[in-house]
Amino acid sequence: MSKPRIRVFSRAFKLAAVRRMLAGENVSALSRELRVLRKDLYVWRDRFRAGGPEALRGRGRPPKETIAATVVETAGTPDGCKELDTARRRIAELERKIGQQQVDIDFFRRALRQVADARRPTNGSGATASTRSSKR
Repeated sequence: MSKPRIRVFSRAFKLAAVRRMLAGENVSALSRELRVLRKDLYVWRDRFRAGGPEALRGRGRPPKETIAATVVETAGTPDGCKELDTARRRIAELERKIGQQQVDIDFFRRALRQVADARRPTNGSGATASTRSSKR
């Protein structure tokens, strides 16, 4: 009996899925569309919230162009350029905040839509309907 194949997802794929999740898309529908377990989507989201895009690493060795770009970025700078690291952390923090704000906006948008749908339209006269008195 052969082993089942394990799918490996790139960081870009995971990041796109998480952003769609944070934008308010239905997780079950997203899971079916991407053919990914819902559990994995939630794990990716939690990792993104905890560590930003850098936390969504793929399994195994990164592609050669990624390694080369990292070497070029850090070459000739002491300790990998502290300013660059600080800037990346700040960007990740801001991306997390934007994601959370988008979730909040979507929540309030849906709540407002439900309130608007629950309101009954009046019959146009502007007056309240009269009812029969309960006294006899």
